[in-house]
Amino acid sequence: MKIELCAASNESILLAKEFNIDRIELCQNLEQGGLTPSAGIIEFALSKELETNVLIRPRAGGFNYCEEDFLIMLKDIEYCKKIGAHGIVIGVLTETNEIHKNQLEQIVDISEGLNITFHRAFDDTIEWKRSMEILINYGVKRILTSGISPNVETGINVLKDMVSFAKNRIEIMAGGGINAANVQKIINEAKPNAIHFSATSKKLLDEESLFSETILGVDRKKVMRITEAIRSI
Repeated sequence: MKIELCAASNESILLAKEFNIDRIELCQNLEQGGLTPSAGIIEFALSKELETNVLIRPRAGGFNYCEEDFLIMLKDIEYCKKIGAHGIVIGVLTETNEIHKNQLEQIVDISEGLNITFHRAFDDTIEWKRSMEILINYGVKRILTSGISPNVETGINVLKDMVSFAKNRIEIMAGGGINAANVQKIINEAKPNAIHFSATSKKLLDEESLFSETILGVDRKKVMRITEAIRSI
């Protein structure tokens, strides 16, 4: 069972290293669901010799991208490939929430040598079986999903069906609402290939500053408890 931490800060990268987590999905701005991280933090993660999959998401919101958004995504992918990232995490949909085949094909072409994860944009698609077949045909390595549901607990039955339907042709990674209390149930019942979690809590940054902000920051105790729960199975 592979473990993936959604890492959005220097602290989370260091915790992934400390707890010997298999890989990270690197992003920033978890408050907006995660956006493409900076060049500096990508290089920092790689310097820690972590398997690093970089989120390629230029803006918050849905996953139907205009031409300008998509060109930025391609440039970010080229950079990730150039500096030695291990993979990318993407999701591209049409206006009718189907897999955007044309954009996906361009991503696959430019990403040769990188692992591709299709993120929870998958949960916005219609007819998930058809969507999965498309991703398999394009050589996508894994899907991050909560079972076409807001969280893994309510989507667990669909997750089971996904794992069965995939037949190891593509990896199914469960994510979205993973915590220490439910992760063993998710693993035992759905039997995904991997578990993805962020282990965050709300944190107030720089309280005395005029620019103080509340963010979603990694919680060391949550990382420890979730990884221990997974490894105890």
